[in-house]
Amino acid sequence: MSDNVYRVTEIVGSSHEGVDQAIRNAVSRASRTVRNLDWFEVTQVRGHIEDGEIAHYQVGLKVGFRIEEPE
Repeated sequence: MSDNVYRVTEIVGSSHEGVDQAIRNAVSRASRTVRNLDWFEVTQVRGHIEDGEIAHYQVGLKVGFRIEEPE
């Protein structure tokens, strides 16, 4: 097993469906532009209420990705 070095960044995912889908949306979108994503940590959960109902979920995430070795 090699010794890895990670960079951590924060992102926010959103969904009308729920917290799980907001997480999946965030990780899916981040994986299209960030290589070597390895882990995530949920740091915040919040939402928007309209007419007494939950209308939208937002989830703050820290995501870690491996720093590539120099070639």
